[in-house]
Amino acid sequence: MRKIFYLGYYDLPDGKTDVVLAATNKMRYIIDVLADSGYGVEIISASTNKRGEKYIGGTRQVRDGVCLTTFSSNFGKNRFARVVKRRIFFNRLKSYLKKQVAEGDTVLIYHSLGYYKLYKWLMTQLKANVILEAEEIYTDVGKTRFVTREKEERALSYANAYIFPTRLLDEKVNKAHKPSVIIHGTYGVEADRECKFDNAEFHEQDKRTIHCVYAGTFDPRKGGAIAAAAAAEYLPSNYHVHILGFGSGVEIQNMKDAIADISSRSKAKLTYDGLLSGEDYIRFIQSCDIGLSTQNPDAAFNATSFPSKILSYMANGLRVVSIRIPAIEDSAIGKYMYYYDTQTPEEIARAIMTVDVVDDHDGRKIISQLDAGFRSELVKLLEVRT
Repeated sequence: MRKIFYLGYYDLPDGKTDVVLAATNKMRYIIDVLADSGYGVEIISASTNKRGEKYIGGTRQVRDGVCLTTFSSNFGKNRFARVVKRRIFFNRLKSYLKKQVAEGDTVLIYHSLGYYKLYKWLMTQLKANVILEAEEIYTDVGKTRFVTREKEERALSYANAYIFPTRLLDEKVNKAHKPSVIIHGTYGVEADRECKFDNAEFHEQDKRTIHCVYAGTFDPRKGGAIAAAAAAEYLPSNYHVHILGFGSGVEIQNMKDAIADISSRSKAKLTYDGLLSGEDYIRFIQSCDIGLSTQNPDAAFNATSFPSKILSYMANGLRVVSIRIPAIEDSAIGKYMYYYDTQTPEEIARAIMTVDVVDDHDGRKIISQLDAGFRSELVKLLEVRT
């Protein structure tokens, strides 16, 4: 069984290290594709314990042919000590890679500014076959203290092949036209739980509540959550907009305050429904009719990144309302969206009201087709040496 190393911030659902749910979900899907295709996978996690508390690392079995290696950490509360201990942690990670990765081994890396300096070292010193999975250019999302756009782009050039979420990002990063595949997000289809909020035969649209959901970050730079909430003010009383998501304590409180303010003027119902994961998330999403992908189209990262929430909505049987941007419109699922063109609450609401929730839309079938295509393309990519 040929082995692949997969570096990223990863943990199991019951784990105790700090990870980003969207990233781990996509990694988990790709891990399953690799294992199903006959590859052995060692996940090497750069994640550390939540709140900087003591954590004991080790290696554990995830499934047949897949193991997860984590590293001990204990950063504590002192700011200076945390800087020093993070450097120690990074050196421990690098040392482990040096011991385990031999010339010609394949290392799949989920791009992060936390360990971007390893790319050149892995490719030129260890002579590994480096495949970079780049979701976005992070210096487009916001300013960083230590990494410039030039440094990030230079680091991204150290790869034998790439995995991108959009063809646009491929064109932007992959200047040397190295082998690449496109995966917009997680292509796992969820079985129908038959748990609609109005779990009966569909009525006429004007006689039933139509449930819309925004699920994702509350980061104001992305702007999707507040845009979705604001649209509720321009919807009629038979609509309910649900806001699910995550953010800092301040971002969550700001969202709650905004929801309370908008609700005071809205005929439609607008609620904050917390942060859900696993089966709770799936059942809640499937209880709704329309998924909202309402990120700010003017943000630089939206020119090349793909909102993973769109695929999550489709995999759970929802119709999707989205801002019209090239990264989405030119994608494999572009023709299945309900678009709006201007980032205003009125236009978002207008698009929501055009959605036919009783047509024969089958998002699950579309995702299944993408899944089959990606599995085939990834296996071909793994055989590449440049």
